Amino acid sequence: MTKKERFLYAMSKAKPDCVPVTPDISNMIPCKLTRKPFWDIYLYNDPPLWQAYIDAARYFDIDPWHCSYGLIRLKPANHWDRTEKIVSKSSDRIVVAETWKTPKGKVSRETSYLVGDPPTYTSKPIKKATFKGDLDTWLYIQQCGEEVDDSEMLEQRIAIGDEEAFGIAVELPGFHKWINDVQGELETIIEIMMTSPELLDRWRQFQHDQIIAAVTKAIEYKPDYVLFGASGAFTLASPDLFRKYTLPTLQEGTKLLKEAAIPSMLHTCGKSKGLVKICVEETDLDCINPLEVPPMGDCDLSELRNLYGNKIALMGNLHTTEIMLYGTPEKVEAAAKKAIDDAGKDGAFILSTGDQCGRDTPEENIHKMVEVARTYGKY
Repeated sequence: MTKKERFLYAMSKAKPDCVPVTPDISNMIPCKLTRKPFWDIYLYNDPPLWQAYIDAARYFDIDPWHCSYGLIRLKPANHWDRTEKIVSKSSDRIVVAETWKTPKGKVSRETSYLVGDPPTYTSKPIKKATFKGDLDTWLYIQQCGEEVDDSEMLEQRIAIGDEEAFGIAVELPGFHKWINDVQGELETIIEIMMTSPELLDRWRQFQHDQIIAAVTKAIEYKPDYVLFGASGAFTLASPDLFRKYTLPTLQEGTKLLKEAAIPSMLHTCGKSKGLVKICVEETDLDCINPLEVPPMGDCDLSELRNLYGNKIALMGNLHTTEIMLYGTPEKVEAAAKKAIDDAGKDGAFILSTGDQCGRDTPEENIHKMVEVARTYGKY
C-alpha cells in the first residue's frame, strides 16, 4: 500500500497492510531538522512550516497526516486597519507587534519569534472592566469579511503528491478556544459567561457559521480527510460547556463530510475518554487522536477498543516525554507493541504519540517507532 492508502484505510475503520505510524512531529522537530533559527520558519516562511514537515516526514519514513489551514481567511476591510512591525531583536528572539484599530477600539498583540522554539504570544492583560468591550472588538474584527485563499493549499497539495494523505484542518469553537483567543484570560471568560452570555453566544454562532462554510468549501477541494481541532475540549471545559458551544458544530461538520464520503478526524489534547463516547454515539466522526494517557489525559487504548470496537478509529498514544523524549529505543519498542496489541488487532488504529514530540526527541526513538509498526504491526 502507499502511505496514503494505509493511513486512510485505518482512519476509515478498515485494516491496511500494516499499522500506520505517524508520530506528532508537526512543529519543533521539522524546524530543528532545517538547522535554521526557528524564526526563519515561523516568521519568514523560509521554508514554510508545511514544507519542513514534508521533509521531516520523509526523513523518518512515517505515514504523514498533512493538513492545510486557512482555507477561508479573514480579509482587511476599509473600516478597520491592521499594522505589523518588528519592535525588537536580540540573539534569542524577534518581537513583532500587531495592532488592530477599529471604530470600536484598539486591540494589540506581541509575538516573540524565538531562535530555538515555536513563537509565543503576549499582550497587555485584559481588565475585567473592559473585557466586554475587548470581546466585542474581536467580534467586530472577525466579521469584517472573509475570502477564499487557496494558493498555498494547492502548493502544499502539489508538494505532497499522490502517495501521502492530504487533509484540510478547521478549529472548532468553544470554551477551550476562547481562552486562547483572549490571551488566556480564564477569569474574564468565566465572568462574561456569567454576566453577558449573549456575547459568547454571538461569538460561537459566528465561528460555527465560518467553520461550516469552511467545511462546505473543503468538500469542493476533495481532500483525503478533514481534521477538526479542539485541543483541551474536555480539559479546559466541562462536558456541559462542550455540548453547548462545540458539539453542534462537530455534529453538523461530520454529517456533511459523511454525506460527501470524506473521512473526518478530531484532535483534542488532554482528557478525552468521555469525549470518545460522545463522538461515537452522537456524531459521524471517523477517527480521534491523540488519546493521551494520565496524568495529562485519561485514555487507555485497550479500554476504548473494548468499549467501542471498530465504531471509531483510534490514533495514539505513546507518551511524548516519558517514552519519546526521555525513553530508550527499547522503551519505545515496548510501548509501541503494547499500543498495537491494545488497539490494532483488527485495524482502525494509527500508531502515534500522545501529542507533539519535543524538539530534542532522539531520532532513534522515532525510527524505532516506525520499525515496530512496519514489522510487529503487519496484518
